[in-house]
Amino acid sequence: MRQSSLVVVSNRLPLDDSAARDGACEWRRSPGGLSGALHSILQQTPATWIGWAGEMDLAPRLPDLGSVRLRSVALSAEEQHGYYEGFANSTLWPLYHDAVQQPVFQREWWDTYRSVNQRFAEAAAEVAGRHAAVWVQDYHLQLVPTMLRELRPDLLIGFFMHVPFPPPELFMQLPRRVELVHGMLGADLIGFQREQAGHNLAQLARKLLGATATSDTIEVDGRTVRTGAFPVSIDVDEMRALATRPDVVRQVKQLRHDLGESKRVLLSVDRLDYTKGIEHRLTAYRELLRDGHVKVGDTVLVQVAVPSRERVESYQDLRDRIEGEVGRINGEYGRVGEPAIHYLNQPFDRSQLAALYRTADVMVVTPLRDGMNLVAKEFVAAREDGSGALVLSEFAGAAAELSQAFLVNPHDLDGLKQTLLRALEAEPADLAARMSAMRRHIAEHDILAWARAYLTALDHTGRLARQLG
Repeated sequence: MRQSSLVVVSNRLPLDDSAARDGACEWRRSPGGLSGALHSILQQTPATWIGWAGEMDLAPRLPDLGSVRLRSVALSAEEQHGYYEGFANSTLWPLYHDAVQQPVFQREWWDTYRSVNQRFAEAAAEVAGRHAAVWVQDYHLQLVPTMLRELRPDLLIGFFMHVPFPPPELFMQLPRRVELVHGMLGADLIGFQREQAGHNLAQLARKLLGATATSDTIEVDGRTVRTGAFPVSIDVDEMRALATRPDVVRQVKQLRHDLGESKRVLLSVDRLDYTKGIEHRLTAYRELLRDGHVKVGDTVLVQVAVPSRERVESYQDLRDRIEGEVGRINGEYGRVGEPAIHYLNQPFDRSQLAALYRTADVMVVTPLRDGMNLVAKEFVAAREDGSGALVLSEFAGAAAELSQAFLVNPHDLDGLKQTLLRALEAEPADLAARMSAMRRHIAEHDILAWARAYLTALDHTGRLARQLG
């Protein structure tokens, strides 16, 4: 088997859902997702990507995806339930997002999570060349760094947490807290979106493992583990080019016509997830309609909710609640042929998203908690004309970078309503100044800058960063 000098390990391979069935390999992109973040930097970089291909019980041989070799890991339906739907997304995900939803602890899920992490570690050990770099991604695979180090101590191991990492008082609720912290600390470098997450890990390492820790290093098992903040970003040039493509421009004109040429358009694009604050947003919009601050004749909300984790019961319940609320709002305030809210529960391709970004007057990104939120950055990149307003939750990682947005606490419904009105009524000069500053920032801090910063910190020789071109 060919071995690689750079190996990426994630829960899913970056493929569309038909890849395992017919071998047609195309990049799978979702709003704000991991494959979207890594797509641009890996499509021209020789690497091997390890992950699940999307089909139960299968580990198909897949053709290369550009310069990336794909290595699939098999998961049974039972493993998918216990590892992914169970421990990763019913235990860790809610806890890591400030327990917005009550975490569920089931002992058998842990055994499955551990065994699946071991399988991913063994796959990485097999394909990684001597002294290769292995870059492990996210909370699904927190045990892999230490498991991999036990198998291949020669490797350079990086771990990146794309989601928030909670404060000790929340993390300490986990029954398997010691194993999870120790699993991460098998890495040479642990990257987070925000500095505070590194401080949280240091406190836990001291408390649970008796480790010596500073603001950016943790001494454990005779090794020094480094931590740091590396805010993830987007391919700014790609989104700019996409937003100005003739077919996208035509889509924008058609959307404007369909929504109403004179209407103010508010847009939200989220995965269907309880952390995204969709219900809070709908409540705020309903009250604005009720109080007459916005009217169906002059304003419309477009809510895109991309399906997510549809087999998890809490997500099914969320979808039912959101669809019920949209129906109530449209039933009470809509008119024939003129709904108050256009609700779309379906995937969108990149060109459709770019057209929506360009159509919106106000982009509403109000998660209750989010590691970063790349949709906010995509919206800014798409606004080549310098117009448009961004309403952004202060609990999204992106708020630390896009400080010129209209920042808001989404838990404060009155504050959310006032902020939406401020954005709708802002002067064009104010909006242009805000957008110009945000566009400058993301141009200087794009996806390539993120990858170079992380890989340079991981490998001080600069070899990995040079591979990115």
